[in-house]
Amino acid sequence: MSSAKTTYFAYSDALQHPGDFAAAAQRFFAADANINIVHPFNEIAGADAYCEHFLKPLHAAFEGLYRRHYIAMTGEFEGATWVSATGYYVGHFARDWIGIRATDKLTYLRFGEFFRVEDGKAVESYIFLDIPELMISCGQWPLSYVPGNEYGHTGLIQDPASQDGIMRGEVDADAGRKSYQIVTDMLSGLATEDEAWRPYWHENMMWYGPGAWGSFIGIEHFRSFQVPFESQFEGWSGGTANNGMTRHFTRYGEGDYTCSGGWPSLTGVNVSPFMGFGPTNERVFFRVCDWWRREGDLLVENWVFVDVPHALLQFGFNVLPPVK
Repeated sequence: MSSAKTTYFAYSDALQHPGDFAAAAQRFFAADANINIVHPFNEIAGADAYCEHFLKPLHAAFEGLYRRHYIAMTGEFEGATWVSATGYYVGHFARDWIGIRATDKLTYLRFGEFFRVEDGKAVESYIFLDIPELMISCGQWPLSYVPGNEYGHTGLIQDPASQDGIMRGEVDADAGRKSYQIVTDMLSGLATEDEAWRPYWHENMMWYGPGAWGSFIGIEHFRSFQVPFESQFEGWSGGTANNGMTRHFTRYGEGDYTCSGGWPSLTGVNVSPFMGFGPTNERVFFRVCDWWRREGDLLVENWVFVDVPHALLQFGFNVLPPVK
């Protein structure tokens, strides 16, 4: 894992200031890497295509582009070594990007990334971008509906309160195993009538949700989102099931943190209106990833990405305007 850390941080450090991101990406990704990015990018094959179809247009749209992460962690899952990170791309939104109109202002684009590393190269990756959060900040999000009873806060999401999310060195392995187990047990309590997930959370927990749904402080405000959302679907399957419908491509702990992701990670049959659409009585698949931080035996912070545009496509609605 120390080799994977070295590989990742060499890549991420090169992105901390404006410059040639493509050169860093070419060094980091394997030539034939399997790269998955949220809608509208989806599947990209190899480092060259990643640079051409994602990095180059991003650079063209956001002048002075650089990147900052506030969580970066490494671990093993099913015999493979993974690195994950989350933070923000930052730049001056000077030219339109994927149909979103440029604002000519300083702009933040939240990212969450997972890389499977072999022989010093990223050979498989899943890249989440909070495109709805960007659209909301630009005044171009077309929807007002959310899955819960209240619309959470939208805006720049905080880094860990403990300021210890970037793990460059060795971290206590026992702490990572404890973090992993708490999250794994909590996930098994989701979508249960007795809300069996509750005992794993601090009363004043922070849930940093995707921009289309918002963020919440406190377990009761989180419940006002989670329980209605669960009720809009039946036959839930989560990423821990690994049952042919959903699976986690990775899930591991390091220190006080745990991360997971699935492509898809969550599915259910839509039985009541969701964000103003449906019910379709059809199965919907959600691409989801998370980072959690615990204090003692309780989870206190949770950073969440959902590829909401991809989910809404399954209802026949494309949130992105046509590219001119």
